[in-house]
Amino acid sequence: MSESNVTSRRSGVPLWAQVLVWIGLLGLLTVVALGLRRTQQGTVQPGETIPDFTLTLFSGYEYEGRNEIKFSEFRGKVVVINFWASWCKPCEQEAVELESAWRTYQKSGQVIFLGIDYVDTEPEARGYLTKFEITYPNGPDLGTRISQFFRIKGVPETYFIDRDGKLAYVQVGPFRSEEEIHAIITPLLNK
Repeated sequence: MSESNVTSRRSGVPLWAQVLVWIGLLGLLTVVALGLRRTQQGTVQPGETIPDFTLTLFSGYEYEGRNEIKFSEFRGKVVVINFWASWCKPCEQEAVELESAWRTYQKSGQVIFLGIDYVDTEPEARGYLTKFEITYPNGPDLGTRISQFFRIKGVPETYFIDRDGKLAYVQVGPFRSEEEIHAIITPLLNK
């Protein structure tokens, strides 16, 4: 048997299969690299326009009778998005302040608060909302799609979006007072 026949029999894997394996590996490396890049970017930054997303709301926490809302519906309003969870002790520290601020702005119709429950179960989330007498629209982050877009680092995190849909301010961690919330919203209303 010639040496070339022995070599071709040993390789065993057709060239087309080797090419497919290399293409698959390159594709996998690309996905990993994009994921690492996104992780290194940190949270969404002030000045960035927030793209449209849909939030399914808990029953009893609907907006104008609807159980699903689109972020784009709120153009022209200041939007306060609070990521929270029932298991989050720091979230409890700010719950009363957020609800009180919501009640201050609710009647004007110029500010909307949205609560987004992060990695939680519905019974515990509902217990939290009841305990702190939360009335603003709230819903679960199904599949963590919204929190992934905002690239949150944990909860609580609160995002203030201006009337043009641009992120104006990010609060990482709990608010210590209702006045802190008003100090962020008031300039956005006067803009």
